[in-house]
Amino acid sequence: MIAVEEQKDTVKVGVYGQLTLEDYRRFEQAVTKDLRASPKLKLLLDVRAMAGFTIDVAWEEIKFTRAHAHDFRRIAIVTPEQWGPWVSWVSAAFSDAETALFEDPASAEAWLAERR
Repeated sequence: MIAVEEQKDTVKVGVYGQLTLEDYRRFEQAVTKDLRASPKLKLLLDVRAMAGFTIDVAWEEIKFTRAHAHDFRRIAIVTPEQWGPWVSWVSAAFSDAETALFEDPASAEAWLAERR
C-alpha cells in the first residue's frame, strides 16, 4: 500500500507492506500532476514500513527516475538500513537531485524545508 500527500512543491510518500506496480503508478500520477504547477519538486519517501517490492516496480522505478532526472530538487528518504543502498543508488544514478537518507520523518522534513 502507498500513501501519497501533495503539498505545494513537495510530494510525501509512505510505503506500507509490499509495494506493487499499481501503488507505484499512483505515485507517478501525483508527481506528473504536481510538475504542472512546480518545475522542480521535493520528495519525501518513507519506506520504513515497506516489506518489499516486485520486480516490475523496480523496472518502473528505473524508467520513471530516468524520465524525470531533472524534475526533483531534493529527495529525502526515510529508511531502515536494508533499503538505503537500493533507494539511494537509484536516485543518484538516474537523477541530479540532492538526495539524503534519514532515520526519522521530522529530520527529513526539516532538510526539505531548508532553502537552497
